[in-house]
Amino acid sequence: MTTTSTSTSDMATATNSAPAPGGTPTPVVRLRGVTKEYPGGVRALDGVDLTVGEGELLGIVGPSGSGKSTLLHIVGTLDRPSAGTVEIAGHDIASLSDRRLSALRARRIGFVFQAFHLVPGVGALENVAEGLLYSGLPRARRRRMAADALARVGLADRMKHRPHELSGGQKQRVAIARAVVGEPALLLADEPTGALDSASGEAVMTLLHELNAEGATIAVITHDTEIAGRLPRQVRIRDGRVVEDTSLAYGGSRGSGDTAAPEAAGVSGAASAPDGPDASGSSGTPDGPGAPGAPDASSDGKVAA
Repeated sequence: MTTTSTSTSDMATATNSAPAPGGTPTPVVRLRGVTKEYPGGVRALDGVDLTVGEGELLGIVGPSGSGKSTLLHIVGTLDRPSAGTVEIAGHDIASLSDRRLSALRARRIGFVFQAFHLVPGVGALENVAEGLLYSGLPRARRRRMAADALARVGLADRMKHRPHELSGGQKQRVAIARAVVGEPALLLADEPTGALDSASGEAVMTLLHELNAEGATIAVITHDTEIAGRLPRQVRIRDGRVVEDTSLAYGGSRGSGDTAAPEAAGVSGAASAPDGPDASGSSGTPDGPGAPGAPDASSDGKVAA
């Protein structure tokens, strides 16, 4: 998947990753020894190692409190680790100021959330074009790219429809179009089917598979083991540790399950840690440049396609 270039001035202090080992994809995500602690001694992540190669489709799966939301925040550059190394699209985030980190997030990472986070009162085209707001592109160019992205997800006939005029499945397609419109290096889909009925959820997962077949690198964060099990790679997280990684390309262990030894997954032991908003003090909705718009108030509960 072609990525949008980041200006030299914005990313001057970034460092490039070493080339990938022979026969493995170029890393888009590289975490080494990542730990995240919160006040009071709460350790949400403990020594996590994770590499995601270009063009991969994987599920990061775990129950509530496992640490997967904290991992999403770290990989999505919404939060910084307490210890360890995080490289995203070849950039070491420790070397970046907050402004440059926002630029990296805006240009290299796309987000899809369970609650859609569409801007109410404006049409699908403008919602998708918002994903390019910090790109520096002229408005007419942003709108053309947004139209192409909506056509890509099968919504060429819904460009003027506002969120309240769309079904749940269509809202999620608009959110996916917004996430991929700038051709990011990485797409993070956080419980993308959680607010949908089964038919709509199936359609969204089919779309993610199609985007991956076109070259997109996609990580689906979910508690649903059935969804994760249908993806080519599963990374299972529990108590802040990776307990199973079915990727052999990066040294993962196949079929190890929750009883896998930490060293087999490339991580150290950890105490149980809370997951999600209560652990981080965040609502889980990214803010600042590159973040989606305001939540859509009509997205509560299960909705039909």
